[in-house]
Amino acid sequence: MSNSNVVLVTGVSSGIGRAAAEQFVKQGCRVFGSVRSIANASPLAGVELVEMDVREETSVRLGIQSIIDQAKRIDVLVNNAGTTLIGAVEETAVSEAVALFDSNVFGILRMVQAVLPHMRAQRSGRIVNVSSVLGFLPAPYMGLYSASKHAVEGLSETLDHEVRQFGIRVTLVEPSFTRTNLDINAPLAATSIAAYDRERGLSSSAIVNNVKCAPEPASVASTIVEAALSKWSMRRTPTGQASLLSKLRRFMPAGPVDASLRKTFGLG
Repeated sequence: MSNSNVVLVTGVSSGIGRAAAEQFVKQGCRVFGSVRSIANASPLAGVELVEMDVREETSVRLGIQSIIDQAKRIDVLVNNAGTTLIGAVEETAVSEAVALFDSNVFGILRMVQAVLPHMRAQRSGRIVNVSSVLGFLPAPYMGLYSASKHAVEGLSETLDHEVRQFGIRVTLVEPSFTRTNLDINAPLAATSIAAYDRERGLSSSAIVNNVKCAPEPASVASTIVEAALSKWSMRRTPTGQASLLSKLRRFMPAGPVDASLRKTFGLG
């Protein structure tokens, strides 16, 4: 792909999305970034902000149309916007799970369905879905978040088979812990069951500690840019822990992987 691509990154208010948008600008791309409220968003040099909420279909359709009106095309879509939740599966209300999937899974579906007609018409495009290592690993006390990322993985692989006939490819980026506020400020399930208090507390503390020691968003952003602009590959794991976990999951027996995961989440 050339450096004159029109790129849309969702969720550029902070963290990975913001860092990715900045790096696309440095690559010479024309970059649009979605935010829920332009009035409340901090300016981002070289990035054209678009007000869009991935949880609302009308908002998505209008946002995509505004980009098409201005740039006439969209070459790269980076689905980065999402949220998280901490709580045991038993503690998580169905309404909380629905809200999580609405952002993390159906938000991607809305974006894809709004962008694909334009990519099909131009007979080219790249869709980058930001997943997680929790898209191929379990996560104690982040069960519904992990389930949403597993769903993103299945959706992405299937979509890639369907759209490659139009010159469009879909790829996944699977980061591990990253130094953003997403996990540090993760909301807790509204219902608390005392029997889970000890282990939930250990897991929450372990998540915060891992995030504090994690790489900055720029490292994941580099992987996103590579996934968008370089030769196609279905999966991209940033260097470091994410890459190691991917190899462990693939090549090591289940027992040691399970033990290592429990240790990461403070469960011994």
